[in-house]
Amino acid sequence: MQKILFATSEVHPLIKTGGLADVAASLPRALLKLGHDVKIILPAYASVMQKLTTGVKEVAQLHVDGRILSIKQTRLPGSRVTVLLVDIPEFSARDGNPYCGQDGTDWFDNHKRFYLFAKAAELIALDQAQLEWRPTIVHCNDWQTGLIPALLSLHPERPATVFTIHNLAYRGLFPYQAFEELQLPSGFWHHERIEFYGQMSFMKGGLAFADFITTVSPSYANEIQQPEFGCGLDGLMRYRSDSLAGILNGIDMDEWNPGSDAHISVNFNRRTLGNKVKNKLALQEELGLTLDERLPLLGFVGRLVDQKGIDLILAQMPQLLSTPCQLVILGSGFPHYEAALTEIANTHPGRVSVTIGYNESFAHRIEASSDIFLMPSLFEPCGLNQLYSLRYGTLPVVHAVGGLRDTVFEQQGEAVDEHANGFVFEHPTPELLFAAIERALATYEHPARWKQLQLNAMSKDFSWDLSAQQYVAIYDKLA
Repeated sequence: MQKILFATSEVHPLIKTGGLADVAASLPRALLKLGHDVKIILPAYASVMQKLTTGVKEVAQLHVDGRILSIKQTRLPGSRVTVLLVDIPEFSARDGNPYCGQDGTDWFDNHKRFYLFAKAAELIALDQAQLEWRPTIVHCNDWQTGLIPALLSLHPERPATVFTIHNLAYRGLFPYQAFEELQLPSGFWHHERIEFYGQMSFMKGGLAFADFITTVSPSYANEIQQPEFGCGLDGLMRYRSDSLAGILNGIDMDEWNPGSDAHISVNFNRRTLGNKVKNKLALQEELGLTLDERLPLLGFVGRLVDQKGIDLILAQMPQLLSTPCQLVILGSGFPHYEAALTEIANTHPGRVSVTIGYNESFAHRIEASSDIFLMPSLFEPCGLNQLYSLRYGTLPVVHAVGGLRDTVFEQQGEAVDEHANGFVFEHPTPELLFAAIERALATYEHPARWKQLQLNAMSKDFSWDLSAQQYVAIYDKLA
């Protein structure tokens, strides 16, 4: 049995800005199910403490850089996983999301905030919090936890460290003055350590110092070793390739289950797939779209940013609107994308619906109601929405990168093989995206073939069980 300290800056349902929160909720539960002892360590954000009105107790106090930090303990809602909350005023006394204020600007002291969080994790990992619990593995996630392996490297008698890259593009960059302010060891300021072209990179701290590195799909593990996707860190990734593995994320198969989903209008499964269309009719009515069960409905849920290929969707919008289909979009991001999509919805009522923001229940309804799901991402470390789509018999149209390449497969030839479950384009151009959509729409006109693709999609097991076993195999080699 391994004792795992799982360090993360967000975890669902306590706090979420992206897919990391889902992983941080599901993987520890899967590890617990396999018989391991897991504790999540998380900053005690103001919004988190407001949600946890009961079941929280102080279990330790840590002396960090002349300050006393309170460590509180609770359970992750809906699970038996212990959560350790580090009460740092720079987290607990602020509104806004974990990384930026309400105006979208990064907090000016993020380097200090996540350094203090890393120090707390370091001391707990070394059992200096008197919790009578010493982990064998410290599992860190993304740049916010990147200093933890670096700090632990200073201690000969330390737990093994694993660092998971969820998105290499967010490197946690800060000026040299921040490095000086934190008074980190001078030896850390080196191009083989955390120095990155004259700046400090928290992400690089994790990559350089962790005993083992994972990322969230096999294809992404290969891609980040190349300049195109390596974000300036591809040389380090190639250097560490013997200690690098790609493990696909799973999904919460209970939370995302069309057979029992409380968010959708009509439940369905592989045997009652005919009920899926009732969700489409309900969503069409909810959004004021033309009621037509045969009209293919295309869905998109995600951030409206360059990475997600929004410009590809916009570039081929005239062609898309010339075909008989409807489009539903949910997301927020760059103002110019929000404005452009909203304008299209306003000029095409009955055909296009755009909702700016994010709503978990609405996301479930889009997944259940759509026939086709668009994911033309320029890069996608793993991707979760294509997995949700497959679970709901909604066939994805994806760019062949990262986890999309590893999970969505297009049929070759006329016959539908058992692996075919979507539509794939190889290069991120508007023309190739539209060609893939056209192939999907053409296939939709053949109900028997379409249903077989749906059944293929819904039969795949995307639970965390296999992924958790792969992580445990890595832990066992290290500890």
